[in-house]
Amino acid sequence: MWKRIEEGAWLGNRVSKTDGAREAAAAIIDRVDEEGDAALIALAKEFDRVDLGSLAVTIDEIEEAYDAVDPELIEELENAAFRIERFHEMQRPPGLWLSEVSPGVTLGVKNTPLARVGCYVPGGRASYPSTALMCVIAAKVAGVEEVVCCTPPPADPLTLVAMDIAGADEIYKVGGAQAVAAMALGTESIEPVLKIVGPGNAYVTAAKEMLRGVVEIDFPAGPSEIGIIADSTAVPAYVAADVLAQAEHDPSAAAVLVTDDPDLPGKVGAEIKRMLKGQRRKGIIEAALANSGYMVVGSIEEAAAVMDGMAPEHLSIQTADPMSVLSMVNNAGSIFLGPFTPVAAGDYASGTNHVLPTAGNAVVHSGLTVAHFMKSSTVQMITREGLEDLAPTIEAISSAEGLCAHRDSVGVRLRD
Repeated sequence: MWKRIEEGAWLGNRVSKTDGAREAAAAIIDRVDEEGDAALIALAKEFDRVDLGSLAVTIDEIEEAYDAVDPELIEELENAAFRIERFHEMQRPPGLWLSEVSPGVTLGVKNTPLARVGCYVPGGRASYPSTALMCVIAAKVAGVEEVVCCTPPPADPLTLVAMDIAGADEIYKVGGAQAVAAMALGTESIEPVLKIVGPGNAYVTAAKEMLRGVVEIDFPAGPSEIGIIADSTAVPAYVAADVLAQAEHDPSAAAVLVTDDPDLPGKVGAEIKRMLKGQRRKGIIEAALANSGYMVVGSIEEAAAVMDGMAPEHLSIQTADPMSVLSMVNNAGSIFLGPFTPVAAGDYASGTNHVLPTAGNAVVHSGLTVAHFMKSSTVQMITREGLEDLAPTIEAISSAEGLCAHRDSVGVRLRD
């Protein structure tokens, strides 16, 4: 169950494999495109075993959700929302900045939120109110006016409360690839969005990838994973606890430990075996552990290099000097330093975003931030003096390219 794995094997297993889901997702996309709401209602009955009277979540349903949730839990959702909002406010760029870079030449950037975005919030094996908070709050901090949420029916009351606390403008009881298709293409009830964010299963991921071009997406976000770099100072029980925490997400989740201490994996394995006995989601964890394992390397520097090649969604650094290891790694969705920084802190309460790239995609993608919900326009303002200074460069290069009208657009201004 807790086994040694070879370098590269884990990465190969984690590469996003949506080929098997693409055919099914393509059929669903075509059906939603052709049939609209009728397809969404039929698919909810087929996949979710739910007869939907309407797709939109009503105000009455939101109020009923609040009544169904423990008030203390609502308070903790509000606490989490506050911390998430606070951290994302720190990311928000100024609406406009301008700087005079030379006499008469002022340059800058205007940052603008997207007008309408879609957030996919998974359901199924568990409810994910935290994902609702992460997606919607980041969008609202960015200034998005219309935030649309889709979640599989029957909509979980806790998730509905979280969406409301976060400030969702529209909520629909639609899940799977059909939710992605509806938000991308639009139906009678759901107006199309400009961008779709949020994690999901292989079918959701396949639909997002296939519809990119019709709609923008954040990044591929599939089954959860953790990479752990640890040395002899690591507490085996802490490492084991982090492995189990990721494993309980999904049978396709995975964890890998890379260490320079040959004795640590055995100690961690013993703790995993001990802790597994009391787990509610034991079957799911055992399936995920089949995707997991450990590597023993010659040094922490080598461990960092190996982990950089994996580019894990979550990276936990449990070493004597985690800051020095941090300087060695470049590829990870979110990084957790030290023995008292479990991934669960980022999942729920610290304020960082838990919607992250998986399957090695952290090599090129960042986790969800305010920037995902904004676009920027460069701005320039030039005086006559500034244009006179730039004119030789503009005229020489435009003439060399054979674009004489470009050259003349400068000359006509300076002849007056």
